[in-house]
Amino acid sequence: MSGTLFVVATPIGNLEDITFRALRVLRDADVIAAEDTRRTAKLLRHYEIATPTLSFHQHNTRTRIPQLIRRLTGGERVAMVTDAGTPGISDPGFELVEACLNKGIPVDPVPGASAPLAAASASGFPLDPLTIFGFAPARARQRRAWLEHVLELDHTLTFFEAPHRIRQTLEDLQQILGDRQIVVWRELTKVHQQQVRGQPAAIIGLLPNPKGEFTVVVGPKAPETTRVGSSSDQDIWAEFGQSTDSIPGGRRLTIATLARKFGRSRKEVYALIEKQKKSVV
Repeated sequence: MSGTLFVVATPIGNLEDITFRALRVLRDADVIAAEDTRRTAKLLRHYEIATPTLSFHQHNTRTRIPQLIRRLTGGERVAMVTDAGTPGISDPGFELVEACLNKGIPVDPVPGASAPLAAASASGFPLDPLTIFGFAPARARQRRAWLEHVLELDHTLTFFEAPHRIRQTLEDLQQILGDRQIVVWRELTKVHQQQVRGQPAAIIGLLPNPKGEFTVVVGPKAPETTRVGSSSDQDIWAEFGQSTDSIPGGRRLTIATLARKFGRSRKEVYALIEKQKKSVV
């Protein structure tokens, strides 16, 4: 009989944020598959848990997943944990879960702390619906394109950002976001926890020397800016011709600017411009 993979949520900062069940599962497991064994060791020492750990991260999935599957098919209980929070977001957790399900191995979630949900729950934004993303791309051009894509969503969304990139991401958001509000959490649940709310430009000024881990929550688009019925396609086309040379950042930023001004999505504005270009050829 095969064993069970337990997907165990661990604290995102405050070590008290772990369930009794999670502690029991970690104690009873035959092995703990940890994204960072050094970080997990601090948690295990704190609760006097002696279960052995095995590294399981994005750079060793090819060899480690078959090893873990063999142990599970041999009847062992494996507890999988990430650096912090619930496994499966910005870590290889889903790959092991998928491999287990394909082999008919039971997967048992042990719920608990989650940085995106914790940040969103205290944001003051409506959470139905809510979209959760992992880390924004590291490269500037890819990050900018990614932000433009995800901000097409009208509802609340959340993502992670690294301290050395948070200022640039906020600057990009300032150009793309329009009048949507954001909340930035730094060091969520830790001693130096900080929450900043408002427009990106104001938040940048409150983070002169960013340190720690950041979770960004973007509020929904205001209902009145979702669409402006009085704006005609011709108005947008005419202003596009006038704006292309005057707005720094080129065509992409021009489209984003017009989308905010006329209450259209960037996808709509892009399609409209392409249609108009073909009609004048």
